Amino acid sequence: MSRPQARSHQQIDNDQVIVTRWDFASGAETGWHRHAHDYVIVPIHDGKMLLETPEGNREVALQAGVCYNRVEGTEHNVINNGDTAFSFVEVELK
Repeated sequence: MSRPQARSHQQIDNDQVIVTRWDFASGAETGWHRHAHDYVIVPIHDGKMLLETPEGNREVALQAGVCYNRVEGTEHNVINNGDTAFSFVEVELK
């Protein structure tokens, strides 16, 4: 199944962090990727994600302003599994 690609816009890349805004239309995906840094996600909108991972798929609810973090090496494909668009800011810690 072919999905539209989520849009990303890198806002900061310096010695400490990489900050990227991600915008997901309904059904959009990031594509499979592996994180090279620990990171924090800051949701801008509520949303429903499907995370495809090597360990299996799971649904995750985003709540605007409620942050979470993951570690270097996290591997997944992030998909908007809801009917409305959502966005989040990803802050990678170098």
